[in-house]
Amino acid sequence: MKKTLIGLAMAMALPFGASAADYVIDTKGAHASVNFKVSHLGYSFIKGRFNQFDGQFSFDPANVAASKVTVNVDTTSLDSNHAERDKHIRSSDFIDASKFSTATFTSTSVVDKGDGKLAVNGDLNLHGVTKPITIDAEFIGAGKDPWGGERAGFYGTTRLELADFDIQVMGDSSYVDMELHVEGVKQ
Repeated sequence: MKKTLIGLAMAMALPFGASAADYVIDTKGAHASVNFKVSHLGYSFIKGRFNQFDGQFSFDPANVAASKVTVNVDTTSLDSNHAERDKHIRSSDFIDASKFSTATFTSTSVVDKGDGKLAVNGDLNLHGVTKPITIDAEFIGAGKDPWGGERAGFYGTTRLELADFDIQVMGDSSYVDMELHVEGVKQ
């Protein structure tokens, strides 16, 4: 998924500073990741990540509800540390990455739940299907970096039901848990 959800949505919303700001998710420095965990036949879990994604978010600490996030994930970059398995997961048997090479998350609202917790609601387009999802996010921190810039970081999780996106279910693998780490560089 070429730039997806991950961090995605989380990176956008918690009170930490002065006024509204725009951030670019730091994928160049590898300070963000879009990870997944899926049950393998009910016996164990397969963990992996999407190596290619990008995105941006805006955050207004005085008005968290005005925060926004967009993430694009290159689904062809799926990596579970096993080439043959990756080829199968990318195939038309599952995510069909050659046909649906990009997954996109666009926030529709951000709810401040207090104590640094957020609900990032938005639309996920995956496998040619768009559905609303909620990312449970947490503000990690914000401030100046050693290079003269400013950064903000978030962590988030969400569970995606595969059938909701017309992705084949195999055994107990009816869902995938996403774990998102997002660090943005203020523009």
